[in-house]
Amino acid sequence: METTGCGTAIVTPFREDGSLDEPALRELVNWQIESGIDFLVACGSTGEAATLDEEEWLRAVRIVVEAAAGRVPVWGGCTHNSTRTLVRQAGLLKCIPGLSAVLSANPYYNKPSQEGQFQHFLALAKTVHPLPVCVYNVPGRTAVNLNPETVVRLAAAAPNIQAIKEASGLLPQIAELVHSLPQGFKIFSGDDNLALAAIGIGGHGLISVASNEAPADVARMIRAALDNNWSEARALERRFARLFEANFWESNPSPVKTVLSLMGRTTDHVRLPLVPPTAATRARLERLAGELGLLKHAPVPAGFRAEVF
Repeated sequence: METTGCGTAIVTPFREDGSLDEPALRELVNWQIESGIDFLVACGSTGEAATLDEEEWLRAVRIVVEAAAGRVPVWGGCTHNSTRTLVRQAGLLKCIPGLSAVLSANPYYNKPSQEGQFQHFLALAKTVHPLPVCVYNVPGRTAVNLNPETVVRLAAAAPNIQAIKEASGLLPQIAELVHSLPQGFKIFSGDDNLALAAIGIGGHGLISVASNEAPADVARMIRAALDNNWSEARALERRFARLFEANFWESNPSPVKTVLSLMGRTTDHVRLPLVPPTAATRARLERLAGELGLLKHAPVPAGFRAEVF
């Protein structure tokens, strides 16, 4: 896998009636690419994949691939806690022309052992081969950690398992991956606020939530770090550190969708069991977005008339 840099875990826009907003998704893809993002991840956690039905999930991935039109790599999220279902769905995902890789998180709820996770991801890799696979370690959502020694086993057992999105929040674990995995294996931070630290110890980039809202700046931050331009990277991190935190003031992706709606990019609709942020959180998000300059290009609401002084 040659991909490095900043990838956006892109949101899935919904209309007021809860249906998939295909034009908005295409517009988001174009804006992301025009802003300089390095790759896109469709239907991950931030894309609310867990609430999409199978037809919608495949349609959303296909739209992102079509809209990207080869300009950047597109990865498709494919996660399930039943290995049999995962394998079936992965077979469907593999049939999307132009898809660059598959991203799959730990099986949730079942709390499998390391051996169970090994066999689960190995089955996925065999199904989608030769398509590259990025395993996604996110114990905060799945209740299980994917240990570094298991990742090393997977890299040796399946040549198309070529990357990991590491969202354990544990820098020593990321360092162990850097030291243990083959040199070509890519390690991406799954946490915006740990991206520079992960790159500093040998990581290859970030799969980001905040780049939904500030793609040009977050991509520039990651590119600067990879280029050893640490003064620029740290300055950008200092500027956006509050946004990295704010996106998790309530359950992701409710805050990021709220900011995107304030920016005029999409609605703030999420699917149950997620709900929009409270009025107090929304006010805090709007204030922060304004301070960061994210609202300067937001369209004027219909019927608004500026006062003349």
